[in-house]
Amino acid sequence: MTVRKLFVFSASSSSRKVIRCKDNLVDTTFDRSPIVKTSSQTQAPGPILVTRFKSIGDILFTLPAVHVLRENFPDRRISFLTSKEFGPMLGGFRDVDEVLTIDRSVFRRANPFVIAREMFSLTRLLRRRKFSLAVDFQGYGETALITRLTGAPRRWGTVYHSLRGLAYTRGIKRDPGIHPAEGNLLMLQECGLAIKSVRNVYVVPDAALAEARALFTQLALDAERPILFVQPFTSSPQKNWPLENYLALATHWRDAGIQVLFGGGPRDRPLLEPVSCAGFPISAGASLLVSAGLVKLSSVIVGGDTGLIHLAVAMEKRAVFLAGFSRRPKKFYPFRHEDWKISPPAGLEISAIPVTTVVEECRRAFAEVEVCG
Repeated sequence: MTVRKLFVFSASSSSRKVIRCKDNLVDTTFDRSPIVKTSSQTQAPGPILVTRFKSIGDILFTLPAVHVLRENFPDRRISFLTSKEFGPMLGGFRDVDEVLTIDRSVFRRANPFVIAREMFSLTRLLRRRKFSLAVDFQGYGETALITRLTGAPRRWGTVYHSLRGLAYTRGIKRDPGIHPAEGNLLMLQECGLAIKSVRNVYVVPDAALAEARALFTQLALDAERPILFVQPFTSSPQKNWPLENYLALATHWRDAGIQVLFGGGPRDRPLLEPVSCAGFPISAGASLLVSAGLVKLSSVIVGGDTGLIHLAVAMEKRAVFLAGFSRRPKKFYPFRHEDWKISPPAGLEISAIPVTTVVEECRRAFAEVEVCG
């Protein structure tokens, strides 16, 4: 956890001030202090720490649970501890007051003296916060240890292995057959919190949305006209629908008068050369927050099991979710929108999904958002 700066962000201002830390620890903090109503029935004696290190989708799956924490503890400070590369994404979690980030590469250096020094620094930082409740949604050995070292009197966590459960005052065994977001909610419920409603709301920061609008203009796209956003690649090749199928889908909708934009990460740009040659605009390489802004400005989003699709769902955008056959179908789908998922017949790979099926599902999606195509 080698951190060099402490950032403080206020919700009422777009400015940031940088404060140097004395103990060479990095702590990236977005300080929002939301205006909330007080409730004596949900008072907690101190702030709350939520931990989830990675990845994009799994961090997003904690969002409904964070909403529940805010509903139960409306006037308590909520801090979120994550890996530094995902820190900016937490800017869209409006119920989180503070984002703490760590550099996990320290643990990969296999230097026990450095690891011990940094763990001591992190422990000191967390204990200064005097958390009354620490919630570990990751369940890794390192997150269980960090949760224990916070000194919080109440420590809740997802248990993968029985020994890790010793770090928690309430350890809830993970159910691998349900959606991760449902699992996070179930953990809070079993730990005694009331769930009056389930919300899944991500808010793109204004600066990222403005940058997305500028990129639209640069790519000659009109945000006032219907747009199909295509996210063709996932983290695993076996989860990818063939690129030639996405091209056929994109061509169909372009011929129908719908604008089409292909997204992706920096490493995807060479793979998208056929897309560029076909004349479609590409936003691959844009930051995650700017990509979120592009999705927010689009009408329908289509792609595989990837973080940006789940981000679209949390922004209340209509998604078409392509997934291969799974023995746990209740685990992989857009949260609370199982009907948005398309899968091949049992036992077949994702490539078996016909282009015509995806075209028709996109047609239904456009109709739902009142776009004719």
